[in-house]
Amino acid sequence: MTLAKPRANPAGDVVSHAAASAEAPPTPAASEAPPAAAATAATTATRRLSVIIPVYNEKNTLPELLARVRAQPLTWQGQAIELELIVVDDCSNDGGVDFLEQPEGRASFPEVRLIRHERNRGKGAAIRTGLACATGDVVLIQDADLEYDPLDYPKLIAPILAGQTKVVYGSRFLGRGPLARLPGMHPANWLANKLLSWTASALFLRRVTDEATCYKVLDRRLLSDLHLRAERFDFCPEVTSKVLRRGHHIVEVPISYHGRGGNEGKKIRWTDAFHAWFTLLRYRFFD
Repeated sequence: MTLAKPRANPAGDVVSHAAASAEAPPTPAASEAPPAAAATAATTATRRLSVIIPVYNEKNTLPELLARVRAQPLTWQGQAIELELIVVDDCSNDGGVDFLEQPEGRASFPEVRLIRHERNRGKGAAIRTGLACATGDVVLIQDADLEYDPLDYPKLIAPILAGQTKVVYGSRFLGRGPLARLPGMHPANWLANKLLSWTASALFLRRVTDEATCYKVLDRRLLSDLHLRAERFDFCPEVTSKVLRRGHHIVEVPISYHGRGGNEGKKIRWTDAFHAWFTLLRYRFFD
């Protein structure tokens, strides 16, 4: 993983990332192949999954998380799925991403593209920075901790690759019962999650069981067209509101979850639910 010379982006951050080894291949013009050949190529073309990992002080979990992600044997229609890992460091102060700039780290994780914010801006801003560099057919959001298990990737991306939907959410509550508690989740966070899911369901008349899940998987072109503005944890309600307002169907699949508390580095607080709730309302009626 060879790092390119840092460049300044419009927000004033210094961004440093790997050389463009994962750039999408050029698409041939339709006139270059007959329709039948083009259709065959479309069904057999290699698919790419872009995993965006926003990071802020995750020194204790990031190396293991990266190892777990790249260990997934992802395939579609008999072909391996290319994996693009985009780590966006939101100005961490624990040195937790420095290993990716060392020779050993570059050798261990050659597929990682590291982008660094010059100042802390928030999770939503980090995701938007990663999205600007993503080249995959499908984008998956992955927290840098170990609450969510990459073993769930195959069932998360399958509905999109099969053309059933453009949006998949990994639900921590699906199949557990309406009032089921999750191991490791604080009661206040559980209540906040439930209120946000009920609000989204009521606003858009669509059943949503886990609005605040980290595992949001979307067709990259759709995600880019949403014109996201989120800076912090308002990323989740903004995406939910905008995809539902545009009439897209969210397919939810059950996932595993291993919650952690504030003493283990969890940063979101139940008070963030108020901002998220107002974000759902805002984007329900205004874009």
